[in-house]
Formats: sequence, C-alpha cells, structure tokens
Amino acid sequence: MTTEFDPPGPVLREVVRGALAEDLGVLGDITSIACVGEDQSAVAAFVAREEGVLAGSAAATEVFRQVDEQVVVEWNVRDGEGVDARTELGRVTGPLRSILTGERVALNLLCHCSGVASLTRRYVRAARGKARIRDTRKTLPGLRALEKAAVRAGGGFNHRDSLSDAVLIKDNHLAALGLTRAVERARSRWPGRVVEVECDSLEQVEEARSAGVDLVLLDNMTPEEVAKAVELLGGTVRIEVSGGVSLDSVGAYAEAGVDFIAIGAITHSARALDIGLDVL
Repeated sequence: MTTEFDPPGPVLREVVRGALAEDLGVLGDITSIACVGEDQSAVAAFVAREEGVLAGSAAATEVFRQVDEQVVVEWNVRDGEGVDARTELGRVTGPLRSILTGERVALNLLCHCSGVASLTRRYVRAARGKARIRDTRKTLPGLRALEKAAVRAGGGFNHRDSLSDAVLIKDNHLAALGLTRAVERARSRWPGRVVEVECDSLEQVEEARSAGVDLVLLDNMTPEEVAKAVELLGGTVRIEVSGGVSLDSVGAYAEAGVDFIAIGAITHSARALDIGLDVL
C-alpha cells in the first residue's frame, strides 16, 4: 500500500536493485544455497530492539519482491508510527532461502530509514510545534528519496529535493556577486521560483529584505541573534535557521519565532534503529 511516506516507485526499485547486486555478487547467497533446501519454507518477523519510529517498509518489501515474488511481506505497523522495544513490526513468509538472501539488504534499508525517522521525531518534539523541522541536501548519495520519505515519516518537512527545485543563494555565490544583484539575476532567470538567501549578519538580513527575497536563511547565528533578526524582519519574510542546531538548542531557536529549522544531522548523522529479522 502506497503512503505519503513512500519514495517514488522507480527510484525505490533502482535503489533496491543496486543494493541487491552489491550484496549478491556473482554467485548469489552461497551460504543459503549450500545450507537451505529449495523446498524449505519459513515465517520470519521484523522485531524492533529499541524504541523509535518505523520508516522504510516499502524498501524492505521491494527487496523481497525482487529476490523472490513468492515471498509475502505483511506489516503490523505503518511508517510514521512509534514503536517500542520488542514490537513485532511485520512478518515475511515464503521460501527460507529467499528470506535469508534478502534479509541483510532489507534490514539495512529499514534500519537506516527508521533511524532517520526516529531522529527527526526527536527534533520535532524538541521544537514543540513552534517551527517546522526541515531536512537538507546532506544525504547519502543515491538514498535521498528514501531519506526524505523517512524525514516525512518522522514528522519533518522536506527542503529542496535537488538543485533544480529552488534558488538558494549562499556565501560562495555571494563571493562572486553582491546580494542584491544576485537576487535580481535569480528573479530574472527563474521567475516564479522561490528565492532564499543565506545571511550571517543582521546587515545582510536587512539587505535581503530590501531585495525582496522569499526566505532568509540565518546561518550559524545564536538564538539571541536570531531573535533580533526576527524582530528586524517583522513578519515580512519567512525565516529559516541552519548551522549548529542541536537537540539541546532547537527549542530555543524555535521559540525565537522562525518558520523553519534545517537540520542536516537528521539524514547525515542518524544512527540506524536496531531492528532484527527473526525466523520463527
């Protein structure tokens, strides 16, 4: 069943195809081929070893579909739902050799995505509804669509999926061209696109407002500095914060009155959630 937490089907199939090719090598699962008979069937359960949020179930299901269409995967928990330790998340039924062949790739994707969702949920809760938590492009190559789906499952929101989605003028862009001129050129070249400018000083914030940007990105500012920028803008421009935000400080940034808080760590530093696949 498709949900809003699933990545696009073609992307998902390609990710799984590549992961299986990497894991199976030339000869396939030679251990299971040697030790498990072709006629042996089994039931195995995905079990959470710790508290967290489930994500990546579509990826795990796709793994077994590509390994062997005789394998059936049924889920007791949906992506985005919280789980406790020892929660049975779902079951896999079918030829044992095929279950064992797909086990590691399915768990790699499921544990990673659930880890992203779980860390995102922690940031969302720490922000206490005062600001939206957004991801960044700091994702593992090839896994962006899966990780961004996991962010949504954790209650977060997605920023740009790619460089084509919006204009984000950062310090390295401004090194070649002044802020106001950069905004003018972006508006001229890409009318209708969101234009966001990274600012690291109140002077830049004021210039960005005058230039008519859609979003101001406050980079590496303290919560106190952010509060001053919020007051300066007076609700005329949406505000995002990034850089140096932790679980301990995200609440203070949210209280400062910003719209979004961008957290690269929810994708690039999320610890995999501990989930096992136990043959029953």
